[in-house]
Amino acid sequence: MEMDLLQHFDAYVAAEKKIEPKDWMPDAYRKTLVRQISQHAHSEIVGMLPEGNWISRAPSLKRKAILMAKVQDEAGHGLYLYSACETLGVERDDLIADLHSGKAKYSSIFNYPTLTWADMGAIGWLVDGAAIMNQVPLCKCSYGPYARAMVRVCKEESFHQRQGFQIMLTLANGTEEQKAMAQDALNRWWWPSLMMFGPPDDNSPNSAQSMAWNIKRFSNDELRQKFVDLTVPQAELLGLTLPDPDLTWNEETGHYDFGEIDWSEFQRVISGHGPCNKERLETRRNAWDNGAWVREAAQAHAEKRAARRDAAGETAAA
Repeated sequence: MEMDLLQHFDAYVAAEKKIEPKDWMPDAYRKTLVRQISQHAHSEIVGMLPEGNWISRAPSLKRKAILMAKVQDEAGHGLYLYSACETLGVERDDLIADLHSGKAKYSSIFNYPTLTWADMGAIGWLVDGAAIMNQVPLCKCSYGPYARAMVRVCKEESFHQRQGFQIMLTLANGTEEQKAMAQDALNRWWWPSLMMFGPPDDNSPNSAQSMAWNIKRFSNDELRQKFVDLTVPQAELLGLTLPDPDLTWNEETGHYDFGEIDWSEFQRVISGHGPCNKERLETRRNAWDNGAWVREAAQAHAEKRAARRDAAGETAAA
């Protein structure tokens, strides 16, 4: 019986149809989605921290308002994704508890410090650019709630990427000190941005199965290559130099060749030993603890409204 269900599921997914929460799905498919969607949600929430740190130090009121709106967008993305994950039968509080305990992972990129205002530009241009490259194919993910959530997320991320590029463009065309600040930010964020796509295909334990289920549409290495090919001309337009002496155009392949990524650094960071891992988790735990009264008040208000509705219904029935 289960074999018949599995064959039907595989054929359904292969036909580019969407799986919905009440549909039968293999346990492994469900677990894969919970892992991926929850990590994605955690990354949006933790990703607010490096940029939120610069809201009060933005160089103008306009920049402050734009950055504040971006951080609010990221909070919304986290909420969309937690909601999508809940349709798989998991509790949001359990997901957040796993994040705060260090059990759950989030994108390694958010464990690096933001040292200058130029980092806001580099994050928008490179980090959000890499996120878009990863996330646009997810709009066609085989799991309906995830795919639908990603449509809005990707639209908003495109604005974030343009905002970051505009910051870098302004700095690159400013004073020598401002251009040097932009170059320094690029130097520090380039390699971590390439790591965002995950380990090489021959060392990625989940990628092949996720592609077979149409959760992912492209492999890690394919997406990384697309990102490099797209970003090199943008760096040239900015007049900035990518920190890779091995970066060259390959006439035979029609792609840019690039240097070896330090995967040992990637493993250190995702294992909890990056520059800001402890700081990020401690900040998240403190925010959760300090916000307990808000959650309790909201719950009490919801219960009070529900009681009033029940009382009104009983009165009307009488």
